[in-house]
Amino acid sequence: MEKLKVGDKVYNTKQNGFADFVRYSFSEVVALTKTLAILKNGVRLINQPKTSYITEDIGYSESRKKGTHWHLVSLDAIRKAQIENEKIAAHDWFKEHEFTNEDKLEIYRLFTSKGK
Repeated sequence: MEKLKVGDKVYNTKQNGFADFVRYSFSEVVALTKTLAILKNGVRLINQPKTSYITEDIGYSESRKKGTHWHLVSLDAIRKAQIENEKIAAHDWFKEHEFTNEDKLEIYRLFTSKGK
């Protein structure tokens, strides 16, 4: 378990209840103090890796919010974020779009023809 260095890329996830989408935030370490890693977005992390059961095995706690952990970015995390962002975009599109009966019929036909 290593301390963060300038240039390390980290991410955080938030979810508002189990039914909500996972929302990813990404940032980069831009400065270090004796005990903190300061991110590009202004968040300050305690630069001491610790066991985390939130998203990854290892996390870095936010200063003043010890229960909020940031994790080193991995290809897996990027892919999960892309998938989740696509789900959010689809949800928002359906929520904002008013469907005519023609639209509903077309969607119905598309879904029922897939099952054949």
